[in-house]
Amino acid sequence: MDLGKVQIPGNSDPNQPNGQTSHLAIDIGGSLIKLAYFSTNDDGDDEAGKESVGVCSGNRNYPVLKGRLHLMKFETRNINDCIDFIQTKQLHLGGFRHHEAPPIEKTIIKATGGGAYKYTDLFEEKLGICLDKEDEMDCLVAGANFLLKAVHQEAFTYMDGQKEFVQIDHNDMYPYLLVNIGSGVSMLKVDGDGKFERVSGTNVGGGTFWGLGRLLTKCKSFDELLELSHQGNNRVIDMLVGDIYGGTDYSKVNILDRQIGLSSTTIASSFGKAISDNKELQDYRPEDIARSLLRMISNNVGQIAYLNALRFGLKRIFFGGFFIRNHAYTMDTIAVAVHYWSKGEAKAMFLRHEGFLGALGAFVSHEKHGRDDLMDAGKGNTGLPVCTLSKSKS
Repeated sequence: MDLGKVQIPGNSDPNQPNGQTSHLAIDIGGSLIKLAYFSTNDDGDDEAGKESVGVCSGNRNYPVLKGRLHLMKFETRNINDCIDFIQTKQLHLGGFRHHEAPPIEKTIIKATGGGAYKYTDLFEEKLGICLDKEDEMDCLVAGANFLLKAVHQEAFTYMDGQKEFVQIDHNDMYPYLLVNIGSGVSMLKVDGDGKFERVSGTNVGGGTFWGLGRLLTKCKSFDELLELSHQGNNRVIDMLVGDIYGGTDYSKVNILDRQIGLSSTTIASSFGKAISDNKELQDYRPEDIARSLLRMISNNVGQIAYLNALRFGLKRIFFGGFFIRNHAYTMDTIAVAVHYWSKGEAKAMFLRHEGFLGALGAFVSHEKHGRDDLMDAGKGNTGLPVCTLSKSKS
């Protein structure tokens, strides 16, 4: 967008309430709504689910900003709660108008995700704002690149309970595979800023976990289902290789001309024991069902991701999306799947702010042609502060 033709309140607008908020962006997915908004000082609130990151403006046409980039989430089914939050905080006043627009022109807010189309009339009716729609895939990639370049210690590996941050070389970051696990799963080969292609995906993702989980366990929220899985034992329901081979391994397995083998603890069939057990649904513990379901989806995503990385010769695989939520067992399962199928040649990498890629991509689209300057700030090339991360209390 040509910033010479727009004005962005919040930079120096005295009419902005408290002079605090600028650049609200929204990602409305099938399951969750994610918000990203900038404020010039900490308002001291401690809403659940909020995180904040110090940022600086790289656009030389506007004053350098120092403040916080706040990240919030809501369930899409509770979209009115999101609208009430925006209205209470007056975040919708932190949009922009075209420079030549009359005063009565509606404020424009950057938005992405399918819900930006589905709920556009609702936002106009309730808040009097227009949703300026950005392409979902563009925003995912832009958000990932922003985090990898601008936020210190954003990427990390996780294996056997050990978290290790990864140093990202900005001069040797591409190409990489971005695996976004939302309601469904998209896999994108990223070759640079704005240079990518969607190479694969699967309809079995976070929405599958949540949907089946609600039907099978009666959990009312995604977080409740995740917590339940933490207490379960998937071996009660999953059929293992050892169950088929009398407790022994099966070693004669070749994958892509490589000897892989299957240990006795390898899952041969998710939920497979339910076939032979003379039990009904109520006879199984909800905790075990949740664990098996989480393991099934995480394993499959990890396997498909690695096979696509192998297909394009990619060594870097970054996993994002709110399905992960920095949940230890989820990350460990994905990491083990990638490690197993690659025979240790590839590693799964995760992002600390994995669920906000789309919202952040929409956020930085406010200043598309100034984003390189913002990235330079993260590298310290302009004398501006390096972006740092801090989390508010939940």
